[in-house]
Amino acid sequence: MIKSMTGYGKAEACLESGKITIEIRTLNGKTADVNIKSSLLPKDKELLVRQKLADRLHRGTIDFFVTYEANAVSSAKHINADMAESYFRQIAELGDRLGLKTDSALYLNSILRFPDVIDNTRQDIITEDNWASVEAAIDEAIGNTCDYRSREGVALYKDVTGRVQNILNLENEVESFEGERIAAVRAKLEKAISDLQLKPDQSRFEEEMIYYLEKFDINEEKVRLRQHCKYFMDTIDADEYPGKKLGFIIQEMGREINTTGSKANHAGIQKVVVRMKDELEKIREQSMNIL
Repeated sequence: MIKSMTGYGKAEACLESGKITIEIRTLNGKTADVNIKSSLLPKDKELLVRQKLADRLHRGTIDFFVTYEANAVSSAKHINADMAESYFRQIAELGDRLGLKTDSALYLNSILRFPDVIDNTRQDIITEDNWASVEAAIDEAIGNTCDYRSREGVALYKDVTGRVQNILNLENEVESFEGERIAAVRAKLEKAISDLQLKPDQSRFEEEMIYYLEKFDINEEKVRLRQHCKYFMDTIDADEYPGKKLGFIIQEMGREINTTGSKANHAGIQKVVVRMKDELEKIREQSMNIL
């Protein structure tokens, strides 16, 4: 069964310091365009993650997100006790030298506002020690994305195959106009000759009629269009990733439909051709999202 290039997957990994959330969002694209939208992933792991995403998701615009939620213990600020003590002693000595008597708690309260007393040094969240848990979450998120794509693919398959059948049904309608079209062309020619008050040789007239009708014959176009529709169905059923090939088949289907319209010379057939073009354009739009 086909897969859509539109997908979403999410997974979580619980670390000692908090929770890592992995999210993957995909849209249609000609190649695997991987975008890692997080600074939490270590640089030495980026290539590995990109390769995982490209290998399993194959094609599309792939956005990869990593977010982190610290637990209560790790989110607490750390005080640089040595720095705070040094500041306290210096301020106390300065106070004694100036003959100032100030509450020690007030000293400490002021010192704790100094930026270098509170340790804001960022610690690496994803490390070699917890990488196995994070990698497992990445694999799970990729798997969930693939499952999402498969579910979307069911709806895509139903839509495009139904429209291919609509084109075949419309092609049958074209055949229903064939007899009427030939009779109309013949009547038009006979009227033109009658208006000119000519008496042509009947056998020559029939030869010219056959030649004229051959120019507007659409039997080859009908046969090729049916073949292309069958090839479309065989490809979408047999190929694991048929998206690109379907695009080429759709081009060939469009060529036969356009030629049928240009040769139609009949209002009824031209109306049917317009409906076929509408169905084909919707197939083209949907197929761009088929993996």
